[in-house]
Amino acid sequence: MLYPIRNPFRQFMELSGFWDFKMDPHNKGVEEGWMDGLGHTRPIAVPASWNDQFEDGRDFLGPSWYQTNFHVPEGWKGQRVFLRFNSVNYLADVWLNGEKIGSHEGGHLPFLFELTGRSIKQDNRLVVRVDGRLASDRVPPGNVTGSDLDFFASHNENYPQTQFDFFPYCGIQRPVLLYAQPARSLEDITVTTSLAGRDGQISVLVEPQGSPIRITVRGESQTFHASGQGQAQVDIRNVMKWSPGSPYLYDLQVALMSGDQTVDAYTMPIGVRTIRVEGDRLLLNDEPVYLKGFGRHEDFPISGRGLNPPVIIKDYALMKWIGANSFRTTHYPYSEQMMNLADRLGFLVIDETPAVGLFFNSDGLERRSALCRQFTREMIQRDKNHPSVIAWSLANEPHATREIAKPFFRELYNLARSLDATRPITLVSAMGVIEESFEFLDFMCLNRYFGWYQESGQIERGAKFLSAELDLLYETFKKPLVLTEFGADTIPGQHAQPPEMFSEEYQAEFLTEYIRVLRSKPFVIGEHVWNMCDFKTTQGITRMGGYNYKGVFTRDRRPKMAAHRLRELWTQ
Repeated sequence: MLYPIRNPFRQFMELSGFWDFKMDPHNKGVEEGWMDGLGHTRPIAVPASWNDQFEDGRDFLGPSWYQTNFHVPEGWKGQRVFLRFNSVNYLADVWLNGEKIGSHEGGHLPFLFELTGRSIKQDNRLVVRVDGRLASDRVPPGNVTGSDLDFFASHNENYPQTQFDFFPYCGIQRPVLLYAQPARSLEDITVTTSLAGRDGQISVLVEPQGSPIRITVRGESQTFHASGQGQAQVDIRNVMKWSPGSPYLYDLQVALMSGDQTVDAYTMPIGVRTIRVEGDRLLLNDEPVYLKGFGRHEDFPISGRGLNPPVIIKDYALMKWIGANSFRTTHYPYSEQMMNLADRLGFLVIDETPAVGLFFNSDGLERRSALCRQFTREMIQRDKNHPSVIAWSLANEPHATREIAKPFFRELYNLARSLDATRPITLVSAMGVIEESFEFLDFMCLNRYFGWYQESGQIERGAKFLSAELDLLYETFKKPLVLTEFGADTIPGQHAQPPEMFSEEYQAEFLTEYIRVLRSKPFVIGEHVWNMCDFKTTQGITRMGGYNYKGVFTRDRRPKMAAHRLRELWTQ
């Protein structure tokens, strides 16, 4: 799924701005024909979540309806026209001029519809119905009842009742794009890279397969060419390798040919690098790399989970300042804009599906399994060409104590490996679970909070429990490990001496002691603090004010004491 670009063969326009909006609390819109045009609407900003834009929208999860009008440029005649949604949470039904053109389930990943041959006019009305309601057979699940409630004890009484610890923001949350490309065009490009000493190789595979292509790779002082039928390779002498310290990007142009004539072309930045797990090490370009960074959320006041470019820039600036080199896309794939900047700025990314809080009751299991397969395919299809993406994470904190869990994840692992054989694959385990799937996964990721949720208030005791469990897991699976979450809720400005829970001093000491333990284990390959910034959650007695305060920065990006401590530890 190629992101729309502008060149002599391709054009696009964003449909961002103010749309018409109407909530449908009685779910009567389809019956009453709202797809033929909305009445009695109010304006809403797109992209953005709807929850913080309206007082009556905060806890309303849908269904709701959006409407906008767009004009198709005269110059697009004779081309294929597409409509691309970068993220709609959670269910989307789409009508064009009263004709239903399709549906999609799942937030955080793009989907598109071809409009060529449909009832597209020069002036058009687009209507989108969005349903973000929680259900146990959705991914991520919500409103779970029955025997698995014990696993969700910390969220059971929350409002809304998610089975995950972040707010279930709804709406059209990333840009909607209308774009055109030639009738005969490139549909997909897959780039893989390899190294041989000082030289590199770039391999390009295109869809449709077997099409004649010409590729051009440009660096600062080098230009390389190759051609082939559906695939081609370029050998680069003295290659500039992509890495956090030197995130060098080549410009790759793929031209679709008809004889000597170019009929379509697509240009993208690419990085030449390799990534693999070998023994107890994670090797980037055959050199060991240690991950320092965060779990984080796409979360900000008013815009919710909506694309917010200034916040993206600020977050990267803060990560650079603190000495981080990596992050995990907790707990869903982030925007393509975020991923593009990771390539450009040199951050290493563990890319994670939206499968957070999975459980393995038979009710709805087959549907959840199908959705996990869908989201795995969509994520890899979208992000496979990013040099910043060094691993795929299949899930976060699944409640994987039932026998079915291991074959469930074996199937997902095999799917991910068939789609991309170049990156390691993992999942992230919860406290209290020995994840049997680590047996076949490429490395281990786990979230641990000894000294917070367990051994509360006792940092040293918690660190001893952590050390013992890390040793046990390594002895069991003999694989390297990233601690992908550890942290402590911290009220900004709360102080205590000696340190006590919720104070800034406690958070700083907690993180320091955990990092000391991690650095003492040669099989540990990374440390990701939870969380980079405070973020919105549902309401409940364990979340004061509806926030998770484990950020080392506040929600508006002000540093706590722990941020300065991490900077000392990470920039030494």
